[in-house]
Amino acid sequence: MTVAAPSPPAGAPAVLLPDLLGGRPAALARAITEVENETPAAADILAGVAPHLGRALVVGLTGPPGAGKSTLLSALIKIARDRGFTIGVVAVDPSSPRSGGALLGDRVRMNAHAEDPGVFLRSLSARGHLGGLSPMAARVVDLMDAAGRDLVLIETVGTGQSEVEIAELADTKVVVAAPGLGDGIQAIKAGILEIADILAVNKADLPGAEETRRHLAAMVGLGGTSVPVLATTAESGDGVAALFEAILDHARGHSAAARRADPGRRLAARLADSAAERLRSRLMASPPDAAAGRLLEDLRLGRLSLDQAVARLLGES
Repeated sequence: MTVAAPSPPAGAPAVLLPDLLGGRPAALARAITEVENETPAAADILAGVAPHLGRALVVGLTGPPGAGKSTLLSALIKIARDRGFTIGVVAVDPSSPRSGGALLGDRVRMNAHAEDPGVFLRSLSARGHLGGLSPMAARVVDLMDAAGRDLVLIETVGTGQSEVEIAELADTKVVVAAPGLGDGIQAIKAGILEIADILAVNKADLPGAEETRRHLAAMVGLGGTSVPVLATTAESGDGVAALFEAILDHARGHSAAARRADPGRRLAARLADSAAERLRSRLMASPPDAAAGRLLEDLRLGRLSLDQAVARLLGES
């Protein structure tokens, strides 16, 4: 007698992938949960979506805290939905010091879109990642891309100079500033101005906004670039439509092929981030595995230098 093979469990990749690739929000939510929790199905899900990537326009919003990124993001979502775009949002929140989870502030601020099936919002923890983007954020972007979202918007924590990591993930980078931030403008000068495809001075109804916009425009001019510097007031919606058009203009000027003309750099950066995350988890485990434990003991006892330990860890010695 022939015994029929058992059906795959509900949620296994064989069942989940068709619904995910078909754009069903429930399947997207389940896939993200599997990947976030690093379940046995996660690797198969990510492998299954790999041939279906590269269709979404990925836009990153970064900039110093207090610039109003979340409110501006919400205003951009409204305009994009009015234009018929389906949206995925990756809102990276600071990590909880106790649980390591996201504090979910962005989800609270974007409740206006909670009932819209054309908007899929996921809050992620920064997981203590200094650049504000953990490798998990890139995986979630991939899942939203594979699920057919036209536009994937990423809002980072906004920790200053280290936010340049968004450059490795987003096709179009919007750096958001606001008048009166002081140190925030210094942070833009120090590191993230050079990654901007578009600069937005938000809260443009406040005193000093035009001065800030002129100041940033002058800084861009000194660099010899043609980055647009726009004024927005997210609360009223003023200037947000112009910002959205600037995002689309940038995308039109960089076709999907052109945006991914140097995939090696992006892939190398993502591979490095994923490898570092895996190694950190292995070394920080309590207790570590046997090989990691021996390595740490040799390091503690001075039998290896730090560089020698790294070389052994990477299989170079």
